[in-house]
Amino acid sequence: MNAPRVSILIPCRNAERWLATAVESALAQRAVACEVIVVNDGSTDRSGDIARRYTPAAVRVLDQPARGAAAARNRALAASSGAWVQFLDADDALDSDKIARQLDVLARAPADTVASASWGRFAADQSPASAVFADAAVERDFAPAWEFLAHHASTGDMMHPAAWLCPRELLLRAGPWDETLTLNDDGEYFARVLRLATAVRFVPGARTFYRSALPGSLSRARGRAAMVSLHRAVERMAGELLATGDSPRIRQALCDFWERTRFELYPEAPDLSDDAAARARRWGRPRVTFVCGPRLRWVARLGGWKLARRLQRHRQAP
Repeated sequence: MNAPRVSILIPCRNAERWLATAVESALAQRAVACEVIVVNDGSTDRSGDIARRYTPAAVRVLDQPARGAAAARNRALAASSGAWVQFLDADDALDSDKIARQLDVLARAPADTVASASWGRFAADQSPASAVFADAAVERDFAPAWEFLAHHASTGDMMHPAAWLCPRELLLRAGPWDETLTLNDDGEYFARVLRLATAVRFVPGARTFYRSALPGSLSRARGRAAMVSLHRAVERMAGELLATGDSPRIRQALCDFWERTRFELYPEAPDLSDDAAARARRWGRPRVTFVCGPRLRWVARLGGWKLARRLQRHRQAP
């Protein structure tokens, strides 16, 4: 058997409802040799049994005690051998030609280029076919690659982690996922990758599907530990961006990044929110404002953004 060109790495913890969809989307990749590795991160449901339904030749399953998604990704990467790496969460999915389209573009790109893709959101109880794609400002090339970091810091526009396809050697130089982070560990990780990358090439037609608003998902965590993780991740991402150069544009991007984080950290971590505000003003005058609906904008005008944010969080609470 030929060595795999691409390693598809799936961390999994208690994802029995969705894992089969993720694995089958990985196995369905056309015109490319792939290995699929599932790391069962201490699941207490049937996730391990579901992963083992697939033949060992198709899917390799690694078990470990519950150590978190970052640790599971590090384990999978260490066990993999593909020249290209595709991270895929156990509740998400890939279009069948996503990787083939990206490899075709990367074959003609400079070394250390990272490929991106379109991504759409779909609800927890629906299929990837229901995903809604928006015309996003990130659906373009970024050269050098750190321009994506500056754009993200300035606007908050994001790229779904599964949309990336990365050279293995680039990931090894960037270092492992930080296993002490929970919230925004992917942002911190890919900030390191993109600072070292040559460019980002957006591949039209390549698509990935993001299952959003899952109860209990890490991205929806709002406890103290999650807020500490978010603050630390933004601090490190800001450091990666500043390492590219100290220019008026970078300073404004850092200012806006910290101001947006200020809103996100409140009200669960008011001290960290205040720290983010101070950091924003260290870099300049923020251009971003608190984002909310018409009714809460009225509340913010009368009682301030903190009151409006508390009401917003009350509405968002499960």
